[in-house]
Amino acid sequence: MKLISVDIAVLTARNVSEGVSRINAHKIPLPNSLINPLNEAPELCLIIDDRPKSGLNKDGAKKKIQNDNIPISKIIKLSKLKTDYRPFEAQRKLCDSYDMFFADKRVVPLLPKMLGRQFFKKKKIPVTLDLKHHNWKEQIDRACGSAMLYLRSGTCSVVKVGRISMSREEIGKNVMAAINGIADIVPRKWGGVRSFHLKLLDSLALPVYQAVPDLKMNIDGGPKEEAKEGRVEG
Repeated sequence: MKLISVDIAVLTARNVSEGVSRINAHKIPLPNSLINPLNEAPELCLIIDDRPKSGLNKDGAKKKIQNDNIPISKIIKLSKLKTDYRPFEAQRKLCDSYDMFFADKRVVPLLPKMLGRQFFKKKKIPVTLDLKHHNWKEQIDRACGSAMLYLRSGTCSVVKVGRISMSREEIGKNVMAAINGIADIVPRKWGGVRSFHLKLLDSLALPVYQAVPDLKMNIDGGPKEEAKEGRVEG
C-alpha cells in the first residue's frame, strides 16, 4: 500500500526556536488514521539498535513483534544500515519499499547521515520509538493514527493529513484536527502561524488560512490594535 497524501504547508517564521530537531516529530492525533494496520496491510519497517550496549538483537525484536502481533514487515539492524544502505540507489529503494519507518530512539541522531536526503524529501523520516519500554504496539498504533509535525528553524513545514482514497468528510475532519493541533504546538500558538496551505503531492497550494498582519494604528487617539487570530472551527 502506497500513501497518496494531502499535505498542509505551515509557515511558522515567527519565533520558531533555533536548534529544533528535524527528526523528532510532534504527533497530532487524527480522527481518521493515515495507516490502519487492522484493516489494511501496510509495509512498516523498524530500525533497531544492535550495538552491544543496547541489549537488543534482531531475534529478540522478531520475537517481541510476533508475540505482541505488531504489524512490522521488516527489521533492519543499525549495523546493516551502515553497510548495505550507503549507496544512494540503495537508500532510494529502501525509502520506496515501505509506507512508514520507525526507529529506536537511541539511533535516531545517527539516521540523517545514514538514510540520505530521499527520506527527508519524501517525508518518510523514521518515527522515534522507545524500545526500552514494552509498549511497542501502543507506540506504533499511536504513530499510525497521527499526523507528524517536524518543526524546523526555517519558515515552512509539511504535514501529511490524508489520502486520496478517503472520503471528503474524512479528509475534512483530518484537516481541521491537524490545523488546530499544529496551532497548539507552534510557539506563540496562533500568533506564531503565518498561513496554512492545503495541497496534494504535486499540486499547487490552496490557501486555507492567512494571518492578518499586525496593525499598529492610532485612530482618533484610540489604542493600537493588533490583528486578531483564533482557533479554526469546523
